[in-house]
Amino acid sequence: MLITSSETIQGQRVVRTLGLATGAVTRSPGLIPSLVATIKNLLGGELEEFTKTLAEAREQALDRMAEHARCQGGNAVISVRFASAEITSFAAEILVYGTAVVVAGDESASGEQER
Repeated sequence: MLITSSETIQGQRVVRTLGLATGAVTRSPGLIPSLVATIKNLLGGELEEFTKTLAEAREQALDRMAEHARCQGGNAVISVRFASAEITSFAAEILVYGTAVVVAGDESASGEQER
């Protein structure tokens, strides 16, 4: 599955536009990492527990979006964007969305991320 934030994929042409593809995840790092993050927040610095949790959430949301596009018959998603929202002080939602399409062409020339 080709996934890109651009509207086009070099070496590919969109032969069919299928519609919106989305993926969403709501995550919390859990009790112990949240307590550690609270202490670190008081002292300053990066909250690695939250960074790791959000990175995992982004990957899971991307996987869900790719599966949504695949279920529509797509082999690529273009114009991909991310959005996030705080659900509670220790939980966040990550939403990723884009346009599911069917592309054709020389995939080796694309230079885009393939998932």
